Order: sequence, then structure tokens, then C-alpha cells
Amino acid sequence: MHSSRQRLLLLIAVLCFAAVGLALVSQHFYDLPPCAWCVLQRLIYLAIGVVALVGAFAGAIARVCSALCVLLGVGGITAAWYQYDVAAQMFSCDQTFADRFMSGSGLDGGMPWLFGIYATCMDATVEVMGVEYVLWSLALFAVLVILSLRALLLRR
Repeated sequence: MHSSRQRLLLLIAVLCFAAVGLALVSQHFYDLPPCAWCVLQRLIYLAIGVVALVGAFAGAIARVCSALCVLLGVGGITAAWYQYDVAAQMFSCDQTFADRFMSGSGLDGGMPWLFGIYATCMDATVEVMGVEYVLWSLALFAVLVILSLRALLLRR
């Protein structure tokens, strides 16, 4: 039987992988090309998802994984806020941290279907149900941080 912490971590992983899945559907089926900050957030979602899965199935380190998920989630909030508040006002994301990191990692070239940078941050500003896409991402990162904190602070 899994503990409450492990069930929360499993929920976190599912939410993260679903977020990346929705981003890919948006990109490949609805022609919403991602910017550098978009794909950096995808990477953060995937990292949180993997860490959460490890914690869910390796119960002995579930608390450590919960703490890592909190830290990664705060990084996601920071990336989403920067995209919304700063990068979306720029004509180009070229040479921003996200662009340098994603290009330097080789992920954009190695897995362009997932991490390819195909738009500027200004061009990637779109609304879904009247709310900017990046704000949906920021909200999900906030939910993930709250769930991760709950998992971290559980006694058993």
C-alpha cells in the first residue's frame, strides 16, 4: 500500500506529464510554436515528473523527492513569471537564459519535436479561454509546489 506522500507524488507526476502532453498537442495540432521559455518550462515539468515518480515508487527517498519537486516547482514559477513579465515584451528571446540553456544542452536539436524553439516569446503569447497560456503554466507550477510541500510535510 502506498503512503499519502507517495500518492501525492504520483499525482504530481501525472499532472506534469499531462502538462507536457497538452503543450505538444498545442504545438503539433493547433500550430502554437513554443519559445525558449516555453520549452524550458517543458523541461522543468519533465524533471518534476521524473523526480516525483522516483519518490512515488522508491518510498525511502519520497521525502527528498518531495523537497526536490518544491525546488523545481519554484524554478518553474520563476521561468513562467519571467516569460510573462519580461520575455513576452522582447522582440527576441535570443541569448536569454532559456535560449542559451536549451541550445547549450543540445536538447533543442536532439529532440526538436519536444524542445525545438520555433517562436519568439512575443509571438508565443497566446490566450486559452481568455487567459495567457503562460499564466496557466504558472498556476500549475504553483499547484505543484503546494502539492509537493504537502507531500514533504506529511508525517508518514
